[in-house]
Amino acid sequence: MPRCHDALHPLQNRPVKLDDTPASSLRANPAERLVDAIALPIGRWDRDARLLFCNAPYAQWAGRPSGELVGRTLAELYGDAAWAIAGPAFAAAFEGRAMGYERRLTHQGASARWTRAQVFPDRNAAGEVEAVYTVAFDIHDDVVEREALLAARERLDRFTEHIPYPLTYVDRDCVVRFVNRAYTQAVGMRADELVGQHIGRARGDVRWARHQPYFERALAGETVLYTRLVEELPQGPRWLRTSYVPDFDDSGQVQGAYTVTVDVHDLTEAQQQLQRSVERDGLTDALSRRTMMERLDAATAVCAAHPVALFFVDLDGFKLLNDAAGHAAGDALLVALSQALQQAVRAEDAVGRFGGDEFLVLASVRDAAGAHTLAAHLLQAVRDCAARSAGTYPVSASIGYAVAPNDATLPLRLLQLADSAMYAAKRAGKNRVMHCAGLD
Repeated sequence: MPRCHDALHPLQNRPVKLDDTPASSLRANPAERLVDAIALPIGRWDRDARLLFCNAPYAQWAGRPSGELVGRTLAELYGDAAWAIAGPAFAAAFEGRAMGYERRLTHQGASARWTRAQVFPDRNAAGEVEAVYTVAFDIHDDVVEREALLAARERLDRFTEHIPYPLTYVDRDCVVRFVNRAYTQAVGMRADELVGQHIGRARGDVRWARHQPYFERALAGETVLYTRLVEELPQGPRWLRTSYVPDFDDSGQVQGAYTVTVDVHDLTEAQQQLQRSVERDGLTDALSRRTMMERLDAATAVCAAHPVALFFVDLDGFKLLNDAAGHAAGDALLVALSQALQQAVRAEDAVGRFGGDEFLVLASVRDAAGAHTLAAHLLQAVRDCAARSAGTYPVSASIGYAVAPNDATLPLRLLQLADSAMYAAKRAGKNRVMHCAGLD
């Protein structure tokens, strides 16, 4: 392959005549050997973008002998499209400024690769730019990786912009760095009103007070959830859940936090309904038998310091009303009775349906005298309710009660004593209250 010695030497500004200079003497020049030894394609070009010199790696890179390269313009060698990309960098270099450009090679066919060419001026002794040098670098793998990253980022940007869930990113100082379209629509603010602002100042002190603890936990490295009922929404109150997720760098340090908010209204309401169906009686809305037993377990566990009384309420004459007036009338009375019993005690006390026409009331009391007073109050509440809701049917109640810890400390024993006292009240004539003391 002919060497590129038919043009100006790349490191000197004197002409080289191949017809009268032996190749061996040129090869002896250390500077030229150095240029050939550099494993990068190097070319020297005149003001017409005509190649004056190239080193051996350039010829190999171009895929042609140097004799077919030297003396031809860049456009002639690689096409007008290549020159359109390279032209501005050549112009800048002839003005004395180094400049680079990138292009995908076209002369290498299917194996075409991305290259970056650095173009810099070649000045003579007077400081005038009389030529430019180009050095080409293979950047194909870097460009492919960069394009893949850009494509991935573009896909991610499209995803985050169009996902119907509000997304944000805040840095370690809680300054908003990103919001998506769903977030701006949800809060009724533009992105430029949020990005660059502390999220507390952007969203207001009241909201910040609610969200600040969760941001602080996320910035401390913890993933947390915050579920709340949001009132100020165009579609009305909705249950929303926000996830606060820390953003760790490669060293494990938290750099910020992501938030994503999803609408969990239907799910939350379904869960609440399911929970209520477990905790509450379906007809009367009193606590279920299971829940009452859980409350009884918890109350007897601390009864030494906080005495409680358990009242077993069983209706008298309910079967007659139910058989004569029908189940609808019976159900209506049970609903009314449940409400009456709940109104007769404090909010922290518990009223539950034990089964059929039987109810349990669990209430805090000071002593046995207080329990007896409350029992009489409950009996009167039943009488008043029956007078309003049972019509002419003579409905009343037999109420038995036991006090913890005086009568018992175990929940099942307390229940048994209250139940026995209730039956004692029935045997004694019904429509009365009875304490378990002395029954056994």
